[in-house]
Amino acid sequence: MTSTRPYLIRALHEWILDNGLTPYIVVDAQTQGVEIPRQHVKEGRIVLNLNPSAVQALVMGNEWISFRARFSGRAMEVQLPVRSVLAIYAKENGQGMSFPPDSVEEETTPPVPPPSPPPTTPQIRPGRPNLTVVK
Repeated sequence: MTSTRPYLIRALHEWILDNGLTPYIVVDAQTQGVEIPRQHVKEGRIVLNLNPSAVQALVMGNEWISFRARFSGRAMEVQLPVRSVLAIYAKENGQGMSFPPDSVEEETTPPVPPPSPPPTTPQIRPGRPNLTVVK
């Protein structure tokens, strides 16, 4: 199965914007393939503003996120693998979602549980019905 992470990121990004808030993502800057301004990395992470007024040509695919933005007045092309996103949240109230770091989601299907035994049907005994009073 494919990862749910890119779908959740896109959905939360849209939800944050629909509510008039500013979407921020936290990125693990150590993940292979991350192309960001290294001078803004703190403790191996960088927080990026994905508000339409802050970025241009934002593409949020299933494998990669890319956009153009200005950092300290310099235009830069940013690319990062979706797996490097650790969280997406609204700047104003902190609502959003975090993802486990370094989670490599398996491309395999989960194991199938063993079949459950067929439901048993009550045995019908011939003869007179029997009622029992339960208190």
